[in-house]
Amino acid sequence: MDKTRVLFLCTGNSARSQMAEAFLRRYAGDKYDVFSAGLEPKEIHPLTRQVMQEVNIDLQGHYAKHVREYMGKMHFGYLITVCADAEEKCPSAFPGVSHRLHWPFEDPAAFMGKNDKKLQKFRKVRNRIDEQIKKWLAEQHKNDD
Repeated sequence: MDKTRVLFLCTGNSARSQMAEAFLRRYAGDKYDVFSAGLEPKEIHPLTRQVMQEVNIDLQGHYAKHVREYMGKMHFGYLITVCADAEEKCPSAFPGVSHRLHWPFEDPAAFMGKNDKKLQKFRKVRNRIDEQIKKWLAEQHKNDD
């Protein structure tokens, strides 16, 4: 049976979408082919890598990708925007998408403050994304029954 493809989209593909991709792979990589991309990709933020390593997820090999790598080139069962900017700027008629969802998470990279406070913000966003992925998977499982 083919796996459902899921694309997480944000602006930079440097934090939130990378976290979401990694968590969904961890929890349901046997059921979903998971991708992430950005509208204006930037390098993955070092604190993204750090907070994911804290939960034993290594982002080695992950890199920021532009949404053009995927748009119109493959079918996605789900396109999930994880920031308001991506939700607003992504074409509403994204070719090859069955379902579109919006999970707004604040941008931890935009937080201004001392490094320990930034790290706390990254952890908070990471934990919220983790919770959202688990909740969504539980809903999907109910729908499959």
